Amino acid sequence: MERNLMKGNEALAEAAIRAGCKCFFGYPITPQTELAAYMAKRMHKAGGVFLQAESEIAAINMVLGAASTGVRAMTSSSSPGISLKSEGVSYIAGSDLPAVIINVERGGPGLGGIQPSQADYWQATKALGHGDFQLLVYAPASVQEMVDAVVTAFDRADKYRMPAMILADGMLGQMMEPVEFPEINPNAYDKSGWATDGHKFKREHHIINSLYLKPDELEKSITDRYKKYDIIKETETDAELYLTEDCDILVCAFGATARVVKSAVNAARAEGIKAGLFRPKTLWPFPVKEINEAAKSAKKLLSVEMSMGQMIEDVKLAINCSKPVEFFGRTGGVIPTPAEVLGEIKRMGGTL
Repeated sequence: MERNLMKGNEALAEAAIRAGCKCFFGYPITPQTELAAYMAKRMHKAGGVFLQAESEIAAINMVLGAASTGVRAMTSSSSPGISLKSEGVSYIAGSDLPAVIINVERGGPGLGGIQPSQADYWQATKALGHGDFQLLVYAPASVQEMVDAVVTAFDRADKYRMPAMILADGMLGQMMEPVEFPEINPNAYDKSGWATDGHKFKREHHIINSLYLKPDELEKSITDRYKKYDIIKETETDAELYLTEDCDILVCAFGATARVVKSAVNAARAEGIKAGLFRPKTLWPFPVKEINEAAKSAKKLLSVEMSMGQMIEDVKLAINCSKPVEFFGRTGGVIPTPAEVLGEIKRMGGTL
């Protein structure tokens, strides 16, 4: 396959087009604006629709409408914009529609700053909108993984009829790396049983709806959805385990931060400290089986994040609080350095 040197945001957009995205609705916000700008140039030529909505709220509701017809639809934003989209994401989940949402995170809360952050972890995995629902959440750590995650997100969104999110950050969005685009079949799943794509009196009406006025009907729709979530938790987890076979200290990190941690783990090994890396590629569902495998020999765990500590709760729950878990993080757009993480590893190992 041909390799292309691309910026992360633009690679996300190109991957979506090649994955069969036919409708993109968005609104500019740093640090993801290049994604929308790339879509503005390419979507029409690729036979799709690009529309800069009047607001983030409008954009996500346009995604809902387009997704209801069975086409692959997507939006992207950065942290404050995702907050504005949260009601629409809940409607999409409640309507059992596939869609892809990309969050190239920036610092917060409020307007915060435009530097990289991972402080939207809770929002993505626990509370992106009201009601009982989940969305698939992918955490790439390179430009190539962002490309692959787009393909996977569209595929799994279609398979399970639910929204999927790619949780990236400003560092990955602005980074340039060589990428390859895989061959894709955007028509792998039959949507004829539910899509509102016109019937000309040849079939029954398809109705997309998230409103249930009878409590027992709403309860059934939610419990049925959670049965699907249970299947997803068993079959769709993914993680990287690096030098974990004999590690004494297991460092947990996702996304761009995991690249920093891997350097620190290598440096620790060079100094004789048995450190390893657990990197979840899926944040929901969280890779419970994989972290327990990685932590088999570990005496202590360390969660490293670009936040004040949000993934650490899932780390503790996943191992049933069976081992001590410590935290190191930088926030507000500050990226932790390999030297800082190495210092924490050495402190935990009693060599500092």
